Amino acid sequence: MDYVSALVPPVVMAVFFIGLVRTIIKSQGGPNKAKEDAAVDAALARAELAKQAPRPEGV
Repeated sequence: MDYVSALVPPVVMAVFFIGLVRTIIKSQGGPNKAKEDAAVDAALARAELAKQAPRPEGV
């Protein structure tokens, strides 16, 4: 019976991990994908503009 109690925790963790990965994969894309992509693109564009903006001499 000791082998059963030794195997149960890893099996339970593996089942929950597989469920988590499947949930993450299923939640990718869908109807909000375009909005999420647009938000990321806008944030990257703002970061790029901030990097390219000329700085005043005194700073």
